[in-house]
Amino acid sequence: MPTYSEVRLYLDGLWLLVRGDPQGFRFLDISDRGVMRSFWAILWCLPASALSWFWWRSLYLDGMPAGTRLGGMFFFRLAMLEVFNWFVPLILAAVLCLMLGIQRRFPAIVVTVNWLSVPFAYAYGLLSLCVMLLPGLKGGLAVIWLVLMLALIVSISRILRMICGPQPLMVAALATALIVPAMLISDILERFLGVYPF
Repeated sequence: MPTYSEVRLYLDGLWLLVRGDPQGFRFLDISDRGVMRSFWAILWCLPASALSWFWWRSLYLDGMPAGTRLGGMFFFRLAMLEVFNWFVPLILAAVLCLMLGIQRRFPAIVVTVNWLSVPFAYAYGLLSLCVMLLPGLKGGLAVIWLVLMLALIVSISRILRMICGPQPLMVAALATALIVPAMLISDILERFLGVYPF
């Protein structure tokens, strides 16, 4: 598992890429080993994801009769949802890379997207904690959530531009494959798995 100092180095590289500096690639390991190690980002995101799950649990209980209890199966289903949301966009991006003939760039996409998930997971986890502790500020927190979503879209798009070059249609297609399916899958699977709170 990558150490904190390694992850910090990866995040520094991502920040350089977002700023348009190709030196950011020097901070990232995009070898086959680096691709596999980038999936440790899932465990790095786990504490932040847990905060989001507890917030989701509180939302779910708000719509249930008083005294309703939710066991470990509820969190297991949320974990399944996270796994789908993580891997399906990457699979779609892989298919798109094959169709576009840019499969050599796929490892860089995997590494950057995986590690980019870490800071945003903690940002959303902190936001979930604020919603639970400060329910009166939901309006303002909703604006922050929107800002985070826009920041994610911009970050992914700028990083993909560094990977793919000045190819706006290619970048837009890959960004769409990485962002939109996760949003659609979440809504469908939340209902299917019985964890939709509304």
